[in-house]
Amino acid sequence: MFADDDDHRRARNLPPIVAGLNDLKTHVEVATKSGAFVLVLGGDCAQSIGLITGSRRYYKHVNLLWFDRDADLNTPASTPSGRIDGMVVAHIIGKGAPELVRFWGEPPLVREPDITLFGLERLDPPEQELLAKSPLRHVMASAIQAKGAEASAKNALTQLHADSREFILHFDLDAIAQEDLAAVNVPGSGGLRLDEVRAALSAFVSHKNLLGLDVAQFNPDKDPDGSGARKVVDLLVEALTARIHSASSTESAAESVASDAIALGVTSVSEAATSTPAFEPPATEPPALEPPASAPEAHTEVSVGPSVADPEAAMPPSADAATMQSDSDASSDAESESEGDQSSRRENARGATSFES
Repeated sequence: MFADDDDHRRARNLPPIVAGLNDLKTHVEVATKSGAFVLVLGGDCAQSIGLITGSRRYYKHVNLLWFDRDADLNTPASTPSGRIDGMVVAHIIGKGAPELVRFWGEPPLVREPDITLFGLERLDPPEQELLAKSPLRHVMASAIQAKGAEASAKNALTQLHADSREFILHFDLDAIAQEDLAAVNVPGSGGLRLDEVRAALSAFVSHKNLLGLDVAQFNPDKDPDGSGARKVVDLLVEALTARIHSASSTESAAESVASDAIALGVTSVSEAATSTPAFEPPATEPPALEPPASAPEAHTEVSVGPSVADPEAAMPPSADAATMQSDSDASSDAESESEGDQSSRRENARGATSFES
């Protein structure tokens, strides 16, 4: 809970915040190591530092998608309130109190070009000045409403290079207009409506490279009848359900491609996705070849697992030599498939185990 702090007027409540981050970081490290999707509920925006730090224990580079009405780019030198939750992004990029700037180790925790601020509606003059000079990408709420929430979310993911880089999503509930949700620490009119936030959040959460999500700034003291809490729960359930369905669709597609690989007689799942029969069958059957007297009877077993084909599986026999690849091609494809399967297992693990945490 925020409290007046005469000892740290420019960065209030700093010691308990750091203590909480140390505790959170440990839990995130354990969850990330197990392959789980990490969901953090509670507190203010500072908790995202613990989530990112715990994830970076196992990922060298992590990008950040900051879904918030505020840029949180103030520093102890520029803050009008001394509240840490208005300075979190500044500390993540290496500007501010040493206790937070060096919480990970060598700053920055995330590089400025690897951060996208999404849904901004309130900016203090020092924050506007920093954004004008920084490679930080930002998307204003007004631009999202003009373009459409889902299209804006997909564009933000492209800017973040989400298809090739793991990322963390911070979601501040005050991004929602107070007309739809007032139970937050600093509510405000205008900004994004609940349906717009729902569309964007579902697009973000269902992305395969999202490692974790933290949800901040819900204030139960401003929600006496629990109606705000029900909206938040429904919002998260819908977004996480979209993630489950996305993971299931990916697994089904992998199974289909693996089956095609067996039918076509190719040696890798990636090849199966683009393969077509390499030849037209002859108009007449070629004469049968007599095998050597000492040749053993040919026998091949092919097994397909629940998600993707076994990379060690043998290629089915074929009567026509035109369907067979050279030994060197087969070896290259097998290596490619092995790497692909490892990536698939990591992605499946993130999606499959996340909701048991």
